[in-house]
Amino acid sequence: MLRLLKKLAAGTPPPAQPLPEPTPAAAVPDKVDPYMLGLHDAMLSGWFNQQTGELFTGFPVSPEDTLLDVGCGDGGNVHFCAMRGAKIIIADIDAAKVEATRLRLGDTPAQSIECHVTDCNPLPIADATATRVVSTEVIEHVDDPAQFLAELVRVGKPGALYLLSVPHPSSEDLQKDIAAPEYFQKPNHIRIISEDQFKAMVSDAGLEVISHSQYGFYWSMWMLLFWEAKVDFSNADHPLLNHWADTWQAILASPRGAQIKQALDAVVAKSQVIIARKP
Repeated sequence: MLRLLKKLAAGTPPPAQPLPEPTPAAAVPDKVDPYMLGLHDAMLSGWFNQQTGELFTGFPVSPEDTLLDVGCGDGGNVHFCAMRGAKIIIADIDAAKVEATRLRLGDTPAQSIECHVTDCNPLPIADATATRVVSTEVIEHVDDPAQFLAELVRVGKPGALYLLSVPHPSSEDLQKDIAAPEYFQKPNHIRIISEDQFKAMVSDAGLEVISHSQYGFYWSMWMLLFWEAKVDFSNADHPLLNHWADTWQAILASPRGAQIKQALDAVVAKSQVIIARKP
């Protein structure tokens, strides 16, 4: 130490010390898009099969079909069907959604696009028009499910296939004390439909139930965290939601990810789906 002080006093710099190696910056992983992850999860559950042309497992769509989507929403389901070249009929109570879906289908090879703004009581469509009828996440909103289903049956041709879905009670029961009160008030979910009730509704309407399945553990948990995050649905950016998307993506990418997803979908599902046929 004394020798070093003398050199400094004499103006002689101390010997250079090697600089530490810079620490490489940690790579920032790409943020998981929760909606695209949800789409991937849905495809793993049987939705949007490009290879088989099935909107959902057991529900093929071809250019020979006339497909009616009642409660078309943002048009995701019917867009897949339009890309298959089917004749398309859309109906929804929300005029803005009908128009947005009409525009969305403009670049598809659909043979024709027919649009209706309607409460479906009755449907402004002739008897025995459609060979495929889709109505997803609608029945839980309507005042009279029997009347609604009767209209769907009326406009289907003999042999028409039906793709119907409603929220699964496991997810609804999980959320009922946590969700915003309006979630379970008109015009939103005014009833929780059990598996047996759903099957009975469809059978009582005169349709033959072909399959009854459930999926969507990912979305069940996402919605539960969404209520806690208290963010806007159109910009649902929150650590709770982001961490959940990261976790679910890691689960799906794991060696037994598909098996884990299947086990969890069987316990808490966002939706239940029935494929049915009109005799």
